[in-house]
Amino acid sequence: MKYIDTLAAEFKRNANEAIASQQKAYMRNQFEFYGIKTPDRRVIQKPFLVKEFLPDKKELENIVKILWQKPQRDYQMFAMDLMLKYRKRLEQKDMALLEYMVTHKSWWDTVDMIASKLMGSYFEQYPEEIKPYVEKWLKSKNIWLQRSALLFQLKYKEDLDTELLSHIVNNLLGSKEFFINKAIGWVLRQYSRTNPEWVVAFVNKTELAPLSEREALRLLK
Repeated sequence: MKYIDTLAAEFKRNANEAIASQQKAYMRNQFEFYGIKTPDRRVIQKPFLVKEFLPDKKELENIVKILWQKPQRDYQMFAMDLMLKYRKRLEQKDMALLEYMVTHKSWWDTVDMIASKLMGSYFEQYPEEIKPYVEKWLKSKNIWLQRSALLFQLKYKEDLDTELLSHIVNNLLGSKEFFINKAIGWVLRQYSRTNPEWVVAFVNKTELAPLSEREALRLLK
């Protein structure tokens, strides 16, 4: 708790009500903020992420959940940066924590980073876990888990599994959810940097939502 309390003291010392009000409005009044801009927050939290001062890995889940339950969004952003320090040491049981982070206080600002950086790294270490979790998320009816299924391959480049991506997209066709259709377009657009021919062929044979198609082909027009 001393680790968290010291961090909290630094956040409170640097709070700015005017900026906090703007940040809260930008996030549709869903979360509280201290009013610390991202570059400043990174400076404040830097000492807490120095390798020698990192908490023991066995304490990570408890720390992240405590941070996730706090009202200010700054704590969730720090929790993700803290998790990134352990991403090469993730254990199979840690997916439960990543799912917790995705399904609690869910919004694009946390989900996208968790999916593309943390879940993406997890599945690189445990590829045998990909299909079971993808199927679970697709069936969950939770749009943030479904978005995670789309985005965990976002940074895979030539390692992206096109057959799997096709399966995921086809299972989500017809969705009216903005965050699903946007994510479909985003992952296709990102992959078009690596394999534009495949993306064009996939778009041409798939009845994507207009938003998804527009985003997918944005770099190719």
